Amino acid sequence: MMDKVPMTAEGYAALEAEIKHLKTVERPRIIKAIADARTHGDLSENAEYHAAKEQQGITEARMADLEDKLSRADIIDVSKLKGDQVMFGATVTLLDEDTDEKVKYRVVGEIEADVKKGKISITSPLARALLGKRKNNIVEVSTPGGGKSYKVLKVEFK
Repeated sequence: MMDKVPMTAEGYAALEAEIKHLKTVERPRIIKAIADARTHGDLSENAEYHAAKEQQGITEARMADLEDKLSRADIIDVSKLKGDQVMFGATVTLLDEDTDEKVKYRVVGEIEADVKKGKISITSPLARALLGKRKNNIVEVSTPGGGKSYKVLKVEFK
């Protein structure tokens, strides 16, 4: 039994777009680079050829990985979720109790996590600590930089 990969509809669409880009733009570009490199003679000493073949391998592996994740996708429609507890798809506003800084994160699937965009993986230490919490709960999280304490200010689904 292969595990389902939880993701939002937006995350699923982003993966589909990446696969389409790899197939329609990157793959043909690499094939052309390999063909061009072949015209330069001896392949055993042809750096362009070897670089293009390596890029081809990386691209094909990425496409296979993405297609695997899409085939196991468990798309969660966040618009149908509601409640006051943190769960997958929730957008959580937190107060860092050490710095008094407010931060906002959306709990998403591993593949679509991007902290810079305010999206944290459901498997991250912070998300695991937040699951099931409500407004005004205090959350203690162990991070590589030491312990952090957050107060949950808001839980919303949008």
